[in-house]
Amino acid sequence: MSRKICVITSGRADYGLLRGVMHAINNESELQLQIIASGSHLSADLSSSYAAIEADGFVVNKQIPSIMGDDSPIGVSQSMGLAVAGFASAFASLRPDIVLVLGDRYEIFSAVAAALVARIPVAHIHGGELTLGAYDDAMRHCITKMSHLHFVAAEAYKKRVIQLGESPETVFMVGGLGIDSMMHEAPLDRNGLEAALDFALGPKNLLITFHPTTLSPISATEQISQLLIALERLSNTHFIFTAPNVDNGGQEIIEKLEKFTSGKPHSKIYTYLGQQRYYACLQHCDVIVGNSSSGILEAPSFKIPTVNIGTRQDGRLRALSVIDCDVTADSIGAAIQLAYSKKFQAQLKDVENPYGRGGAIPKIVNILKEYPLKDIISKKFFDFGSI
Repeated sequence: MSRKICVITSGRADYGLLRGVMHAINNESELQLQIIASGSHLSADLSSSYAAIEADGFVVNKQIPSIMGDDSPIGVSQSMGLAVAGFASAFASLRPDIVLVLGDRYEIFSAVAAALVARIPVAHIHGGELTLGAYDDAMRHCITKMSHLHFVAAEAYKKRVIQLGESPETVFMVGGLGIDSMMHEAPLDRNGLEAALDFALGPKNLLITFHPTTLSPISATEQISQLLIALERLSNTHFIFTAPNVDNGGQEIIEKLEKFTSGKPHSKIYTYLGQQRYYACLQHCDVIVGNSSSGILEAPSFKIPTVNIGTRQDGRLRALSVIDCDVTADSIGAAIQLAYSKKFQAQLKDVENPYGRGGAIPKIVNILKEYPLKDIISKKFFDFGSI
């Protein structure tokens, strides 16, 4: 009898990474794919990401609303409560053998909490990482402690998951999933990208994604304002913005971006690019700017500089292509100037992505298929070294 693998996707970011795994599960005769969509997939403003799931030929088994229309602390907490109840009902109906999740979003935390109570094994992708500038960091480690199989992107992260008390035999170093995603996307040339974006590229082009830094004492409005001041100072540059996550302060950022891009033919904001257009942007843009994990995990494979702003990604392994800067217009501007410098550009050809060269998908699917599930729910705390 085939194992039922229930994949939880909460939005564009995790779906883009999971879709290759989902296709592989679908093509495996010994596995049965189930899909639950939640989070921003079900937001009216971001529904294009849900449409992408169906366009890829998948059937969504359950939809779990989890956004209350309010990104305040109270609104996010209420969304989490709504999500836990919804996931509990969905699991009771679908009765999966394994729940598969990725990352650190609060919607994912809610799903895993419901699975824990329902005694359903959880497999977690991209655990052990650090993002010290956001409460996602704590969410990720909590998800690790509620999970039973761990697919990590680097040896350092494997050690950290074991340090959290997880048994080494349940922790698998598979590499970064984003690299597999890039390898499976058909490339677009410059003209093809312009047509797909309905946007003309310029002499210089920046791909910009800026998310709220949820643990920062500086407001989201002030942070994005500093970035936009730095961008205003640039000449002969076109800007491609992607919308932020649904977090505290996300709506403030969107409002600022909409005002900035209004009436500017060299600047455009997209709520959802999809993997093909996004990776094409990494291929044809000069620099990725902001505080998205993609600038750390995926951009190095394209030999493209990343200007990483602020503390949101503090703690993650970095390639030599990443330039860290403060959340001030002067610091951001200096980092962008460095990214364009001849000396920095010359070293990009030797950049190695610390998250590997691909191959995570078959490793994950094989373990989902073959790992024995008997007694997996009952975990013992593994003491790492001497105490």
